[in-house]
Amino acid sequence: MTRTSVPPAILAAVSLLLATLWGFAVFGGWSRPAFCAGLEPSPDCADRLAPVASLSELVALVAAGTMGFAWFARRESLYGVAVAAWIAALAVLFFGGLAVR
Repeated sequence: MTRTSVPPAILAAVSLLLATLWGFAVFGGWSRPAFCAGLEPSPDCADRLAPVASLSELVALVAAGTMGFAWFARRESLYGVAVAAWIAALAVLFFGGLAVR
């Protein structure tokens, strides 16, 4: 068996794309219409979505720190960890948004 690995440039690009998606969802306002529109949402849905976004921001802070450290310290093994952390930040936002609904 041969072991294949993903080049670090691809992992860095994926991490940046996930960071951009997360940024639009949290700071660009994409999460409010996604989770608080249609299907008779409760009036305080946006207020209940704020703590979910804050928790997602904490996970994103870890992701950004890992990505920055991997980038500047040239630790290619951490790129995968950064991608996983961005996915976790998006998952917190998504599943928390579904729970708020």
